[in-house]
Amino acid sequence: MDETAIKDMVRARYGGIAASATAGCCGASAPEGADAADSRRMGYREADLQAVPEGANLGLGCGNPQAIAALRPGETVLDLGSGAGFDCFLAARQVGPAGRAIGVDMTHEMLARARANAARVGAANVEFRLGELEHLPVADATADVIISNCVINLVPDKAQVFREAFRALKPGGRLAISDVLNIAPLPPDLQEDAALVGGCVAGAAPAARIEAWLAEAGFIDIRITAKPESRELIASWAPGRGIEDHVVSAIVEARKPA
Repeated sequence: MDETAIKDMVRARYGGIAASATAGCCGASAPEGADAADSRRMGYREADLQAVPEGANLGLGCGNPQAIAALRPGETVLDLGSGAGFDCFLAARQVGPAGRAIGVDMTHEMLARARANAARVGAANVEFRLGELEHLPVADATADVIISNCVINLVPDKAQVFREAFRALKPGGRLAISDVLNIAPLPPDLQEDAALVGGCVAGAAPAARIEAWLAEAGFIDIRITAKPESRELIASWAPGRGIEDHVVSAIVEARKPA
């Protein structure tokens, strides 16, 4: 598929998820209640799950960027691919009323759901904007911290996402991402499966390539940490297909020079 076809497929897939709210990790079909169970496996605490508006957590991630972001009161946080707002709402609680959380998503249905969630709980320091990650709808040097949860792998031009993230960060700003890495070449049946592009498998890149993209964008202090314990979680995205032998959840950290 070309870039346009991939984006259209991803937009349709996650638009459907926003409308139905019956997905588990990375859009895999899941029974009722699986979103909370999956989030616990990703590293979220029970207090996190109780702290967000009902319907904000769709269980779509592959980790917990909050755990590595070290958010401080008063900071501005930018969430790339914010979905229904789960990580944005958690970030907003951490940065407090003097801080700000901005979510960006390209899916109209997700955006509508996130905005409705914010309005329902009166979240005054949360904002959701329509946009693509390759062209972020924010000014230069907006954010102290950029987070993202299993979304950048879905974007065809990942190098451009990191260039935009660098632009949007303030000097000294931090990048804290949970995503998937490719750890072994995908066989043709997995590589050519359109569902696995939208399912956070076929679009995963190797750690060395991600590190190179970050460095080319200008980031320093780059650290990519694979999480082998994620195999069970990843296997649940496409049971019986062995995807856990080819991709792994990871945390990606970097910093814009001061």
